[in-house]
Amino acid sequence: MKKETTTYINQHTEKEIKAQPRLWDETFSLLMNTKKDIASFLSPILQQKDLRIILTGAGSSAFVGEVAQGTIQKQTNIPTQLVATTDLVTHPEAFLIKQRPTLLISFARSGNSPESLEAASLLDAHCDSAYHLIITCNPEGKLANFDTKNPLYSIQLPEETNDKSLAMTSSFTAMLLTALLVFDIDQIESKKQAVADIVNIGQELVRAEDIFKSIAQGNFERVVFLGSGPMLGIARECHLKLQELTDGQVICKHDSFLGFRHGPRAVVNTNTLVVYLFSNDPHVFKYEKDLAVDIARDPRNIQSVTIGDEPKLELAHSTTIETSPFKHPGNLNTVPTTMVGQLLGLYKSLALGLDPDNPSVSGAINRVVQGVTIYKREQK
Repeated sequence: MKKETTTYINQHTEKEIKAQPRLWDETFSLLMNTKKDIASFLSPILQQKDLRIILTGAGSSAFVGEVAQGTIQKQTNIPTQLVATTDLVTHPEAFLIKQRPTLLISFARSGNSPESLEAASLLDAHCDSAYHLIITCNPEGKLANFDTKNPLYSIQLPEETNDKSLAMTSSFTAMLLTALLVFDIDQIESKKQAVADIVNIGQELVRAEDIFKSIAQGNFERVVFLGSGPMLGIARECHLKLQELTDGQVICKHDSFLGFRHGPRAVVNTNTLVVYLFSNDPHVFKYEKDLAVDIARDPRNIQSVTIGDEPKLELAHSTTIETSPFKHPGNLNTVPTTMVGQLLGLYKSLALGLDPDNPSVSGAINRVVQGVTIYKREQK
């Protein structure tokens, strides 16, 4: 019997991807309206002697922290570390120091993943002075309502950022934008133009959908995303998004431009697409350009996609997706760049006949992780 095709294919994913520029504007407005409360919570904590900041989450939520880590450390001048909940839950003693005051920033779309709750509990159990900043898209989630005796502030993002589809899209970028702005909350008014500019870039990427559709029709079986600094975290997120939305039919990797030369380049074959997430830092771009030019000379005619507003590169076998220049200081340009992996994943998923809302044919992956049991360590 022929299997009936669902009429709800791609009901949510495409809408959620394309809604992001508007949701970034709404997220910025939310932060503007709550800046006094946020500042009142963070200010005394950030003055704590020997404070350290840990960014945590699982999967895409952890990648938010990877992208934001350098910016937060620069804004606060406080040691800031990414530790995924999936590492913190199994080895808390490797990351938590009893005598060091610690601010745990938890990123979560649903806030119902078992590891998210356990990571917050472990902070309370292992640190004498513990503080919680929760950035979530679900006000009804367990994490948003985490019960603790320690100081806690929960930033609950616009309801629409709580994606209904399997893949995190608007939730990722809204949490990332929040992370990049929240530790400079006293100066948030000065970021208005920068936010307006990333909204414009996001809209440009949406309007480039025909280019993304055309690329997705290619016969590539592997995709490598390359980025430097904070863009490395975006490359990781793009890697996951495309692999997730194609149910693993397209195998993805990510690396830094310089790191890719040290062995990982071996993965490239004639069925590989390389996606360059170029930096807008002229110094960094010099290193990136050298690798892109080198790959373009490969006699196997490696296909590539270039993203960014740097001077045009004459690369053979390359498709360019142009965006408006983004010259503001900081790393807000990482937010719209995330859409590259989302849009490639969306249209490749459709090209493969999958449902982007629920691409996992086997059911191996789910919107909220399944099958995780939290075990309490025996006291010695």
